[in-house]
Amino acid sequence: MTAGTILAVLVPVVVFALVAGKPKVEPGRYDALAQCLSDKGVKMYGAYWCSHCQNQKEMFGESFSKVDYVECSLPGGQGQTDECAAAGISGYPTWEFGDGSRVEGELQLSVLAQKSGCE
Repeated sequence: MTAGTILAVLVPVVVFALVAGKPKVEPGRYDALAQCLSDKGVKMYGAYWCSHCQNQKEMFGESFSKVDYVECSLPGGQGQTDECAAAGISGYPTWEFGDGSRVEGELQLSVLAQKSGCE
């Protein structure tokens, strides 16, 4: 077997395993939390190409539509929007809280709830 053949077989299997292994979140399950975060001035800065941002969005499921999300990437992934540059965003995702504090990286929903007072 050639390396190309092995990759052609192995890659789809790995991708399927990763996708099939992710827990599904029912629509709207975290609506109250997402709305509370927005009401308290919490923002998530992210980029469409950022895998950690995608993971964070998946944690919320359909409820992510209620999160105050700021897209920082320019089309094509080359550069940053003026809003994110002016805000000094250097990593994704970045969560900014109502008190002005920030945390970079994926956060568990329980941590977001606690830090924002949305418990």
